[in-house]
Amino acid sequence: MRRNLSRSNAHFKKAVSKLPLGVTSNFRYWGEDKTIYVKSGKGGRITDIDNNSYVDYRLGYGPAILGYANPEVDAAAIEGMKIGGVFALATEREYELACRISKMMPAAELVRFSNSGTEATMAALRIARGVTGRDDYILVEGGYHGLYDAALWLAKMEEWDQKSEPEIGPYSKGVPMITGSLAHFVQMNDANGLEDTMKKYRGKIAAMLFEPMMGNCLGIAADPEFVKAARELCTKYDILLIIDEVKTGFRVAKGGCQELYGVKADITTMAKAVANGYPISVVAGREDVMRHVGKGIAHGGTYTAHSVSLAAACKTLQILDETDALARVAAYGKRIRQATSDVLKSRGIAHSYVGHDAMLGIFFDAKPPKTYRAWKSSNYSFYDAMSQVLIDHGVLVEPDSREPWFMSAAHDDGCFDDTMKAFAIAVDETIANIKSGKVDAHAH
Repeated sequence: MRRNLSRSNAHFKKAVSKLPLGVTSNFRYWGEDKTIYVKSGKGGRITDIDNNSYVDYRLGYGPAILGYANPEVDAAAIEGMKIGGVFALATEREYELACRISKMMPAAELVRFSNSGTEATMAALRIARGVTGRDDYILVEGGYHGLYDAALWLAKMEEWDQKSEPEIGPYSKGVPMITGSLAHFVQMNDANGLEDTMKKYRGKIAAMLFEPMMGNCLGIAADPEFVKAARELCTKYDILLIIDEVKTGFRVAKGGCQELYGVKADITTMAKAVANGYPISVVAGREDVMRHVGKGIAHGGTYTAHSVSLAAACKTLQILDETDALARVAAYGKRIRQATSDVLKSRGIAHSYVGHDAMLGIFFDAKPPKTYRAWKSSNYSFYDAMSQVLIDHGVLVEPDSREPWFMSAAHDDGCFDDTMKAFAIAVDETIANIKSGKVDAHAH
């Protein structure tokens, strides 16, 4: 290990005595000797408590679209703090923010606020069920919609033999098994399979919950034809289309992936990039759908529309809407894509990219995947090994190859130079480790 993690290791031993796994989210635990505790973040970098500095492409799983500790957003948050927090009453700024969201994303005709992406998608599914009077819903294999019972069902790829249909099971213990009968899975980019499912369960399905760019699977993007078909089929079979833009909203375009695909959802969820890391999320949609909220459909929460988060969100979206920030985010991602490709090509390593330049996935096969099954049936051992070396050399990426690299407007030339220096080292070391047998090139 090239980093000194002695303070993080020592803190882990203390933290685990009071916190399961020593953290407050399972995804922050990387092992007893690898779990990192952050000291601070600024721009496109973070520093851990051992004073190791990293160029960060996780960005908290995407929220820091403008970079950590953005001075304009933080100044706005401080002004929001002066208002007082939460009151169990509304404030004027809720309307201001809702207007900005509707302007940027036309499908968001009416808006409600929550605190997290999980809360937003929970609310979206409840609204869809309340409006339609039905309970079932469609999920796309590889999609991720948060940590709640209805969304914690997945195709069990770890046990898949690649010869038959994968078994569907819960992601976590504690999920009532009975809820699994309500979730119906389809593959990305299979419009015929989607319609077959809609026909089979006609009259039972309330909604299709769909990420056109899968934020927990490399950013694998749906073909435009599939997105168009999903929209048309949902209309045809009287099913509400929920487009989950928790990761893509205000990141891949001002109007999210719906702008890129030229479609409108019936209900939309957004969260990560809304307030540059301050906790807020959005459930929004067609007026005739959203007017049901409060008229038989419950939605709320003590901390929804907190004055600090509202102020931060208003400033963040103003910057994204009125400046070239998103263009700079995408341009930096394109630059990283080209430069990493040059390194891999020069070593004769087959590779491809999926997703958007603002949240790209690196895939070690010449043909990019179009489904979750294509990722699962690939050999991703090279990425898994390479990511560990990158982290040791000060480039923070998710060790799991399914997570995209997130770009921010604060990533600069220094970030780029440090990234590429570490990337070349990581690729060469991984090649050497495969040749020496330290890394199993055939492992999944």
